[in-house]
Amino acid sequence: QVQLVESGGGLVQAGGSLRLSCAASGRTLSSYGTGWFRQAPGKPRECVAAISWSGSSTYYADSVKGRFTISKDNAKNTVYLQMNSLKVEDTAVYYCAAAQWGSGSRDRTHYNYWGQGTQVTVSS
Repeated sequence: QVQLVESGGGLVQAGGSLRLSCAASGRTLSSYGTGWFRQAPGKPRECVAAISWSGSSTYYADSVKGRFTISKDNAKNTVYLQMNSLKVEDTAVYYCAAAQWGSGSRDRTHYNYWGQGTQVTVSS
């Protein structure tokens, strides 16, 4: 079992930055592909970024390319999402997810471990 805990969300003005963290316990993330998803009210949950278990492959949604960066620190058993140039439309609850030997898929059904989410609110 892998337990995932997100942190780093909050309120930020448009154009600002936040770094989300997803700390894992129970298993080492070195063998897990991970993804960051978000869900805004009334909208489906979407993948914004994902990274393969080896770290060699990444995925970014078009809406965040060039602004968000996913990374993983196996020594700290933590995955990060650096979010720059935030926009009002980035407002959502952000979730991290993990799948053993995962390829870094954008498909939410690929993942079997989920965190509880952290709120990100971007004001204009």
